[in-house]
Amino acid sequence: QEPLVESGGGLVQAGGSLTLSCTFAMRSFSSFGLGWFRQAPGKEREFVALISPSGADTDYADSVKGRFTISRDDAEKAVLLQMNNLKPEDTAVYYCNAHLVTRLIRTPGTFRRWGQGTLVTVSS
Repeated sequence: QEPLVESGGGLVQAGGSLTLSCTFAMRSFSSFGLGWFRQAPGKEREFVALISPSGADTDYADSVKGRFTISRDDAEKAVLLQMNNLKPEDTAVYYCNAHLVTRLIRTPGTFRRWGQGTLVTVSS
């Protein structure tokens, strides 16, 4: 099994919704903080959202606060990203990742390994 598998992307009109899913393969999944990131064409990869190992704490980039919700399913070793009220500027390839030190998730450079991502395209 691939260590990271993102899915759920697609084409949606502005104002629409999508839910992204990412599954992991590592042991002790419940010990990891989880994060979502995105990379738009011609731009660097950026932080989108994170969730702590307990699920009690979440954090979001200012650009998605109030529109996106991150959650986790430890039984399925998965992290979800519910995206509402999508905007054309949300168009990007979305990636997930995990780290034992949750505060480091805000920095994409922390990670050396990424999945293939899932493309989200929002039309105006």
